[in-house]
Amino acid sequence: MFDKLEAVIERYDYLTNQLADPSIYDRQEEFKKISSERASLEEIVETYKKYKKIKEDVSQAKDLAINESDPELKEMAKEEVSEGEKEIEVLEDSLRILLLPKDPLDDKDVMLEIRAGAGGDEASIFAADVMRMYQNYFKELGFKCEIISVSKSDEGLKEVIMAVTGEKVYSKLKYESGVHRVQRVPKTESQGRVHTSTITVAVMPEADEVEFELDMNDVRIDVYRAGGHGGQSVNTTDSAVRATHIPTGTAVAIQDEKSQHKNKDKALKILRARIYDKMVQEAQAAEAEKRRGLVGRGDRSERIRTYNFPQGRLTDHRINLTLYSLDRIIEGELGPVTDALITHNQTQLLQGEEE
Repeated sequence: MFDKLEAVIERYDYLTNQLADPSIYDRQEEFKKISSERASLEEIVETYKKYKKIKEDVSQAKDLAINESDPELKEMAKEEVSEGEKEIEVLEDSLRILLLPKDPLDDKDVMLEIRAGAGGDEASIFAADVMRMYQNYFKELGFKCEIISVSKSDEGLKEVIMAVTGEKVYSKLKYESGVHRVQRVPKTESQGRVHTSTITVAVMPEADEVEFELDMNDVRIDVYRAGGHGGQSVNTTDSAVRATHIPTGTAVAIQDEKSQHKNKDKALKILRARIYDKMVQEAQAAEAEKRRGLVGRGDRSERIRTYNFPQGRLTDHRINLTLYSLDRIIEGELGPVTDALITHNQTQLLQGEEE
């Protein structure tokens, strides 16, 4: 571990020296690349510096505990050794985690899609509840959220797609993809019976143009008149847009805006995210075969979580996590769930490193 840490320090110093060269600002692409890499190493470097400082302090305190003649100072030195050794242990664990291979997608923004599944109106109502849960969670994390497309039902939501931007968005949301199951008494249930409904959530990382470029030769654009409720322009102009990726058959239809141009931009943004996400899923499925025990992110049909309202219980089936704080979680306190998933994966990766 310490050989790796010294190599990180060496690389960090090299990148710092490169940024000190004034001519680097004339080469913006190179400047961004170097700045980004240096920033990714900063937490490791700072943690390692703190670790070395405490190691040095503990070493001095040990000498004092052995050689000091004053009983009071001797006792103080022993306490400092004890506290310092505990802190060293915590920092060593942190450093092991920081040295784990980074998911290259962790820094990315995402497109988050929520769809009502089985359960009729209750599924639509729950889809709206989960959208609000995520929106409150995003506020807590300082993420920005923009609704790109929404299809409402009489009671809730059929589907919503949101663009979520911020710092390391994908790292927090990547384990949310899958089937979310709700068990509760619907508002329309007169007998008080508990019903089970489902929704699906898909978290799609957004790719930079240099990483993935959607070939427009593979895309067919169709325009048509928007349907449904609306004001002026609805049903009178060809403003709705359907973008179809011919090789995969993936299609996105948008009619939210009165402007055909805006609808086209939204459709292509979502289509691009879906095609890139498919590539990511395939790569992750291959990786999951190599690393057993890691939380899956590829299979969108996997039932990942149950929200049981009568018992106030949330269960994540992938890591056998059960929390009896559903009332707070559904209002946006999702941190204990996402943090537990991240910790589980880190533990599995650490075990793999040790084997």
